[in-house]
Amino acid sequence: EVQQLNRQLEEKNGEIQQMINQPPYEKEREILRLQKSLAEREKAQATSEVLCRSLTDETHQLQRKLASTAEMCQHLAKCLEEKQRREKRNSDDQMPTERSNQLLDDGPSLQALIVKLQDENRMLKQKVAHV
Repeated sequence: EVQQLNRQLEEKNGEIQQMINQPPYEKEREILRLQKSLAEREKAQATSEVLCRSLTDETHQLQRKLASTAEMCQHLAKCLEEKQRREKRNSDDQMPTERSNQLLDDGPSLQALIVKLQDENRMLKQKVAHV
């Protein structure tokens, strides 16, 4: 291992000697090449940082959107449960004929409510799929 390290050291010393012995224009060319390489690396690093920041911001935005959608879904589920409980209580309290009369009277408004809830459900499903 020591011999290998000594060989590598000798190789590096040889490279340094070659650089020292090169004409000045070759040295300048090598310096320009190294500066260009460094500038490209810095540009790539800056681009990478911008992309990472952008992705981080987008991730946080999506997390907030998902949390808000989940909260809305929970709220709607609670409302639906509450409505079902009320309807069940009402149906248990009413006589069958009274109930059929009420359904006939409330038919259009009940149908409108059902359509509205179906639309809301569809929109929420689309939001969840999007998120």
